[in-house]
Amino acid sequence: MRTVHRVAELRSAIDDIGAVVLVPTMGNLHAGHLALVRQAQSLGLPVAVSIFVNPLQFSPGDDFDAYPRTLAADCGLLAAAGCDLVFAPAVTDIYPTAQRYAVVPDPTLADILEGESRPGFFTGVCTVVLKLLNLVRPRAAVFGKKDYQQWRVIEQMVTQLGLPVEIIAGETVRDADGLAMSSRNGFLTASERSTAPQLYAELTALANAVRAGNRDYAALCEAAAQSLTTYGWTPDYIEVRTRRALAEPSAGEPLVVVAAARLGITRLIDNLEI
Repeated sequence: MRTVHRVAELRSAIDDIGAVVLVPTMGNLHAGHLALVRQAQSLGLPVAVSIFVNPLQFSPGDDFDAYPRTLAADCGLLAAAGCDLVFAPAVTDIYPTAQRYAVVPDPTLADILEGESRPGFFTGVCTVVLKLLNLVRPRAAVFGKKDYQQWRVIEQMVTQLGLPVEIIAGETVRDADGLAMSSRNGFLTASERSTAPQLYAELTALANAVRAGNRDYAALCEAAAQSLTTYGWTPDYIEVRTRRALAEPSAGEPLVVVAAARLGITRLIDNLEI
């Protein structure tokens, strides 16, 4: 496995190995990331993984400085998984000067849910993803469905800008108790970790109710939020939306339930397609 840090080194490596499949990450890798790597490998091309904690998607007072940076351990996991190339740039490599140009996504998709809770988040995401796609020039890129809205925003960006890359979605990987794997799970205390699976339990109960014919989505979401609060959570949102546009439910449209909530200092997101 080859590890590079500079843009010039990346371009040389890409010239050497040819077209790749990209798995963009912010590092602190876990089994969910490795599942995306395996999915990328199934496409039959070399796999490149980017490791970059992007400051543009962190709000003031957010956890940018506290976000775990575990490059040596990450590279060990990726080497064992058969990854071909790791691109781990510094902030100054991606943003050598102040970033004055930005990709502002469609507000009907990006300013709701996560975008409402974290203003400017998807502008930061789209800007760095576009940069990475331009630098790596992958044939395809794999994004996890755990970040459901992010996947949809990036998918729309690629379509609208006519980028020559296929966006592939990877299913959420969960621990045995249902908790979606996330780098932020490491911030949970032991007590909070024992309570954390309740988020997925509430989404599962809500999804089952919809599958059984209950269409009072507002009441279902309110009940789920109230239940979470009894376990010590502070919900940001729990919503039933259409899968592609994350719009309000409409007849015949496949649905997804999406949620974000805080448990102690840790903010977790999850979703479940219905």
